[in-house]
Amino acid sequence: MKVIIRGKNINLTEGIETKINKKLAVLDKYFIMNDVEAKVLIRTYPVGQKIEVTIPTEYVLLRAEVVDNDLYNAIDLVIDKLEGQIRKYKTKLNRKSKDHKLAFNVASIEPLDHEEEDVIVKTKTIHPKPMDLEEAIMQMELIGHTFFVYKDTETDLISVVYKRHDGDYGLIETE
Repeated sequence: MKVIIRGKNINLTEGIETKINKKLAVLDKYFIMNDVEAKVLIRTYPVGQKIEVTIPTEYVLLRAEVVDNDLYNAIDLVIDKLEGQIRKYKTKLNRKSKDHKLAFNVASIEPLDHEEEDVIVKTKTIHPKPMDLEEAIMQMELIGHTFFVYKDTETDLISVVYKRHDGDYGLIETE
């Protein structure tokens, strides 16, 4: 696995990079493909450090993030999260897929002790209203949601504005 490590507001030491590479190497046994690339971003905040790991494969995008006061603890926790996602993905595909076209080495993945069933508890139909981004953010805040679907008046396309964990906003635009 190729590992790309970036840091924001932090001096990446050799010890940090070694720990990350060593921990991510544990995940190598799960992948069939050798050209897997893991992108790691480390940020420091006044309240702790945040580590984000993204591993895109042909079949699935694995992503986990952890905020902790201790960066080395955060590294351990983010690896645990990624391993949990891999186990969950394997279990679901084994149940639903007949050809098992996995990006993972199935034999090396232990099944989950208890598997949660995905259940849709509510279906809602919407008619996105034309508005600009500022109005969409205001509407989202007024209804107390973390995302809002609307039709952008500038592009005439369906867009989604969402509230990020850091308090900023993100925008998803369709093509």
